[in-house]
Amino acid sequence: MLRYTVFYQTLKQALDSGVIGSIASVQAIERVGYWHQAHSFVRGNWRNSAESSPMILQKSCHDMDIILWLTGRHCLRVSSFGSLMHFSRENAPQGAPERCAQGCPAADTCPYNAVAYYGGLLREGKTGWPLNVVCSHPSEKALADALENGPYGRCVYCCDNDVVDHQVVNLEMEGGVTASFTMCAFTADGGREIRVMGTRGEIFGDMARNIIRIMPFGGEEKTIDVKRLTQDFSGHGGGDARMLEEFLHLVSGEAAEGGALTGISNSVESHRVAFAAEQSRLMHGAAVTL
Repeated sequence: MLRYTVFYQTLKQALDSGVIGSIASVQAIERVGYWHQAHSFVRGNWRNSAESSPMILQKSCHDMDIILWLTGRHCLRVSSFGSLMHFSRENAPQGAPERCAQGCPAADTCPYNAVAYYGGLLREGKTGWPLNVVCSHPSEKALADALENGPYGRCVYCCDNDVVDHQVVNLEMEGGVTASFTMCAFTADGGREIRVMGTRGEIFGDMARNIIRIMPFGGEEKTIDVKRLTQDFSGHGGGDARMLEEFLHLVSGEAAEGGALTGISNSVESHRVAFAAEQSRLMHGAAVTL
């Protein structure tokens, strides 16, 4: 769905213009955010790979797709390293109970305190995601019941999670183009950054700030403020709504100009890369050929 965001479409247009020459390498980062990791990948639906999927697939198949799309190359080989480093019982504060609401001695200092985090959202009136996942109709009573009995009230060090909390992926693509991708839980905020390095310049993009910097070698730097190009940043930077709009045009027989921006073959390829990354990780970084 990231292909449909104005942010990445603007970045793609700049790359296709040739302003930085031929792409040589890409560096991409997904800052998961400490609270998002705890909510979705420690306590939540995607915490356990046997019940859902590897985290690199669930969280970052979008990133694999974006790297392939921006470079216009197929991936040949993948290697990956990563692990579940922090969210396990051996890292629990001394005396920590199974649930945050059971009088944890580290309640005042733990950034993953469910009572403090979700209660803070409720007091601020932020009753949408992620709070409405904890309890569908947020209120003080509903939240207290959910944290006492549901999965989101568990201590992050006492869950049945097994997915990674950080992972790096290296991609070798056609034509010698390389890419590196980092996904990490331990960031203050969520968001994506990307740096594309070409033979005649480089482009840096920060999706959280919606800023794109184009830096041609020996030329004038240009900064694009994507916020001036669109007002819709809902749902993955506006990508969800734009993707759904194209889908509705397709099923109604009103094909979008130039055809669909993506298709099942693109989705399959990005998923194959993510699965290969997880296979490599489990093999201690051995390269996997696609």
